[in-house]
Amino acid sequence: MLPLIANAVQDASPSIPGAGVVSVCALIFTVASFWWINARQGCLKSWEPHSFAAIVHCSLARLRLPLVLHNTGAKPIVVQDLRLTFPDEPASHLPLLWVSSPSRLQPGPEDEAKLPAGFAVAGREAQQLIIEFEAPFSGFDPEPRDYKVQIQARFGHRKGWRTLLTFTLRAANIMDPDRYAVYSNAPLELTKEDKQKADAALLELLDEHKGLSASAERKRRDSSTDGGDTGTNL
Repeated sequence: MLPLIANAVQDASPSIPGAGVVSVCALIFTVASFWWINARQGCLKSWEPHSFAAIVHCSLARLRLPLVLHNTGAKPIVVQDLRLTFPDEPASHLPLLWVSSPSRLQPGPEDEAKLPAGFAVAGREAQQLIIEFEAPFSGFDPEPRDYKVQIQARFGHRKGWRTLLTFTLRAANIMDPDRYAVYSNAPLELTKEDKQKADAALLELLDEHKGLSASAERKRRDSSTDGGDTGTNL
């Protein structure tokens, strides 16, 4: 009996380290899963807005943007402040500061004054906000061209300003800078010259199709005629 027990213990001893490794791996997986699901610090993401509201003149520049903010992590992210900058423009272009959080994009007399206040984006959630930026004598005198702009934020868990979003502001779409109105941020439509070229190319393509169709029709008729002649001769 004793030899049998000794042999059994010897056979089982190599499996003990393997079981320990499995237990350690299971513990690591459990801890990592808990951290990923409940404690991971993510980042805040945003995307280029499809439209904006603007009024710009010599003494005031004001932009209103609809933004979507998405927290990629599990922990909430606190946004303390926001601002809009022009990184590729001269230093005379001062940052536009966050001055209001209106309820809608279209400016109007019924807008409720809602001063800027810090807010939190919960983990793995998204928020849609309308942020209004403004600066007196900002130096931003919009030309009919694209501007590279950045929205920077100050977060509760990090120091200093951090870039939240970089996108193209298509100032050429601002048709009346002195009136606070909504504009599309989509690329400009084709010019008249481009439209004429496109129309000419389309007409040329249609003519080619008509020519090919006519040629095919002639060949079909010729082949049918040849077939009819052959039948008559026989």
